[in-house]
Amino acid sequence: MRKWLDRALLGSGWVAVLAGLAGIVLHLGNWRWELFALAASGASFLMLGAVVGLVLVLIARGWRSAGVAGLVVAAALWTQLPIFVPNGHAATGPKVTVMQSNILFGGADVDTVVRTVRAERVDLLTVDELTQEAVDRFAAAGLAAELPYQFLIPGLGGGGTGIYSRYPLRDTERFEGFRMANLGATMQHPERGDIAVFALHPMPPNLDFAAWSWEMPRIREILDARTGPAIVGADFNATRDHAAFRALVAGRFDSAADQVGAGPVLTWPDSRRWGPVLGIDHILVADGTAEELRSLTIPGSDHRALLARLRMT
Repeated sequence: MRKWLDRALLGSGWVAVLAGLAGIVLHLGNWRWELFALAASGASFLMLGAVVGLVLVLIARGWRSAGVAGLVVAAALWTQLPIFVPNGHAATGPKVTVMQSNILFGGADVDTVVRTVRAERVDLLTVDELTQEAVDRFAAAGLAAELPYQFLIPGLGGGGTGIYSRYPLRDTERFEGFRMANLGATMQHPERGDIAVFALHPMPPNLDFAAWSWEMPRIREILDARTGPAIVGADFNATRDHAAFRALVAGRFDSAADQVGAGPVLTWPDSRRWGPVLGIDHILVADGTAEELRSLTIPGSDHRALLARLRMT
């Protein structure tokens, strides 16, 4: 009986280890095939299989198998542990509090967003899926009293985007070629001077994979061309397990979540009882350091909002 149990455990362990190995491959690949790119969204969950597999083969006393499983676990940890280790440096520059929120076709509770802006003294709010009706509700809720400077391109469905700022905005731009509105501007901070700000929203890969595959590298070109301090609020429709997202933070820009060691900040879908499972909303910063990052539930939205406190160097 013990012999058959060991064989069953060993077989199950190998299946779990192979699932972990598949997660590593999905994480590392810059996939041009839609199925693999979508599967990469959950690569970190597959990598957990390597840990389960190691435990099972150890119970089965499969020592050589355990050695292989241990190597796979080590590789998985190499891909995931860095996001739990703060990589930011202490900074003493001017503070900028940033909020990023996808408001689900304009239907989320904008009063909650405005209350958060007021309570947290938000300086910069980036909004995805901004409709004209939502713009009107933001105005009625008194958002302009906190963030009087605005660059808004509302649209139907999920196509609209907006930037709300405490400080003046100039050099506003809607970037060409994107299916949804992707915006940039220069915020004139009274202490730091000019700070480039971006509100970005590439297409979801499950809706238009060709568009997402073109738009993510285009976003990197836009960010790489910018010098000086910059802040990005975005629903990238990409997790850290996507090579296309990691390319965005391979240069001057850092993820605020990575800087504080927040791990995978899960933001979508927040409309399910079991809560979000993917981290596709992000705040990025160049020439700055995040001191805090946390997620917030916005009633009526399927995305959690992000709130970051940055120090611009």
